[in-house]
Amino acid sequence: MWVSALRGGTMNPNIQRLIQVKREWHCQVSPEEEAKGFRGWHSRGYLPHFDAPGLRQFLTWRLADSLPASRRSEWEHLLQIEDERQKQIELEAYLDKGHGSCLLRLEDVAQAVERTFLFDDGLRCRLLAWVIMPNHVHLLVEMWQTPLSKLLHSWKILTSQRANALLGRMGQLWQEDYRDRYIRDQEHYRKAICYIENNPVKARLARRAEEWRFSSAWWREHGKRASHYIGARMPTSAL
Repeated sequence: MWVSALRGGTMNPNIQRLIQVKREWHCQVSPEEEAKGFRGWHSRGYLPHFDAPGLRQFLTWRLADSLPASRRSEWEHLLQIEDERQKQIELEAYLDKGHGSCLLRLEDVAQAVERTFLFDDGLRCRLLAWVIMPNHVHLLVEMWQTPLSKLLHSWKILTSQRANALLGRMGQLWQEDYRDRYIRDQEHYRKAICYIENNPVKARLARRAEEWRFSSAWWREHGKRASHYIGARMPTSAL
């Protein structure tokens, strides 16, 4: 599910059935929302996505080389795990090992990516939590009136251009697809923030979440700087 290149352009039959079922009984977008570009339950051929205004979305995507072909024997079997939740856990654990170029480990690149997210905070969405890991990112975002696919596309394009300019390189930076999980309730919301901000601790890159420079935990720890990040000023009870 993370390696879109292995699936080609044909939608996985299981994903197609899932989307059909979800469209029948779950939240459907209105014609007005659809006209803005919101698509409800859909897929680009690789993963199921749910896009509607007002959602809080847990987003994950990775660098294009974070599952290196040279290490295929280490991660290919993970794609065969039938339980989707367990598959995601195993794949993200593999990402935390830090394989591939890990370009996001470079401070100027990570800073360019973070600034891109923060620029839209309060303009097109509300950024609730985030972490920039060496080869992937996690974000918790409250969607406003910009469709998720459009927001993600602009973030990927801008960050790719800025990172490539800094590195004097060309080519693909990010994976083709992304993973989104809409937040169901307040408990899910708290767990999502905990997972995101503690990812560097889990990966043994920091002792405390607040020590990892490119994360919402770091911003909250550093007083006045957090005032530029509107998500940090929103009480949990209001979200």
